[in-house]
Amino acid sequence: MHGLNPDRLRALIAVVELGSFSAAARQLNLTQPAVSLQIRELERRLGVALVERMGTRIRVTAPGQSLVEHARQILRECDTAEAAMRRYRGGWVGRVHIGTTASALIYELPPILRRLRHDHPDIELLITNMPTRDAVEDIIQNRIDLGLVTLPVDDTHLQVTPLRSGALHAIIPAATADIPDVVTPDYAARQPLVLEHTRGAVHGLVMRWLSKQLPLTRTPMHMGTIEAMKALVSLGMGMSIVPDATIADPLPDVVVRPLDPPVACTLALIEHRHKPDHAALATVRDALLQLRTAPASHDTKRPNRSTAVALPPATPGVSPLRLPRTRSSPPPPGMRTVTGLRKPGAMR
Repeated sequence: MHGLNPDRLRALIAVVELGSFSAAARQLNLTQPAVSLQIRELERRLGVALVERMGTRIRVTAPGQSLVEHARQILRECDTAEAAMRRYRGGWVGRVHIGTTASALIYELPPILRRLRHDHPDIELLITNMPTRDAVEDIIQNRIDLGLVTLPVDDTHLQVTPLRSGALHAIIPAATADIPDVVTPDYAARQPLVLEHTRGAVHGLVMRWLSKQLPLTRTPMHMGTIEAMKALVSLGMGMSIVPDATIADPLPDVVVRPLDPPVACTLALIEHRHKPDHAALATVRDALLQLRTAPASHDTKRPNRSTAVALPPATPGVSPLRLPRTRSSPPPPGMRTVTGLRKPGAMR
């Protein structure tokens, strides 16, 4: 409604309450002609007389009194709206959607999410478990705001910030005979393998590490979660290869061994390079950056860790960014965040 703006409504309320254009002008820090113009513009816009001017005396008309009552309510709503926007501007309110691998959700995120919920309870966090490839696509399509993924990823649309560099380790049933001090691709290829589902980023790293032994003489078992993989290894069903962050606690009946050559497994934060920023997004981003072990610039075409093996080109059919898309979202234990659910079956 052009003309029915808050400044004109405030001028009308001041004139009616104070009974004087000059007094209203002093209260509003305006000139008397400016206040008179505000009232005339309102009357012209609405087509009714709002006040009657009789010399120095002002009397509000019936339409004017009705508008004053509405104006007070309108201005209260305006003040409420401005206060709400200040909370958004300050990063205290908002909605941020995070896509994350299952291992990051279970082993890395809980303390970060707890602090966010405690310090910023009015920021709505939407957490969706998805493989790295899906997080990349959803960031590019602006379906999610931030992604926690396993490197490598390579897309010019992405801003990639490495957070925590680790390594893959073999976990082997303790009852296995002649367990070596380090696990080589040749040794692993001769064992019954329990691996991440083929959609996962770690599965791609493992297959590239095993590339000279492909095709495997034994068909691996593929699990949808690292917890399932660890459980089967503990039961003696085979060996597995997992990120070191997932085996920080001792595992019953399981022996942990490093890989030779080693394989880096790096957690990274991704977002669209041209994503419009807002305060709540900045608050959540800063919280996730607490996972970073050391500041580093990242070139998505080169490993950022000197101990990383120079992997051979991806074997056809095993690239983690070229496989069918399926998602899952086991609920984060102990989390009160709002969780976006995806189809079961994907781990990273």
